[in-house]
Amino acid sequence: MANVKTAISLQEPLFREIELLAQELQISRSRLFALAAEAFIQRHQNRKLLQAINDAYDDLPDETDQLLAQKRRQRHRRLVEEQW
Repeated sequence: MANVKTAISLQEPLFREIELLAQELQISRSRLFALAAEAFIQRHQNRKLLQAINDAYDDLPDETDQLLAQKRRQRHRRLVEEQW
């Protein structure tokens, strides 16, 4: 895969922290930025997936619907038991 160069602007304290961490991890700044970007993208995708899951469960029956369904099941059970 081809690499692409880019220039970014950072506040100096953040740049110093990046320098120190890259040295500590014994990786290049470029590799550190790539790892950080990959992690950020993964977290963003996970948040989107979680939101989609939450949206899917948003349409669950409310208390009233659940109570009505329970009463229907009870009535159905009684009807079936009466037939046997």
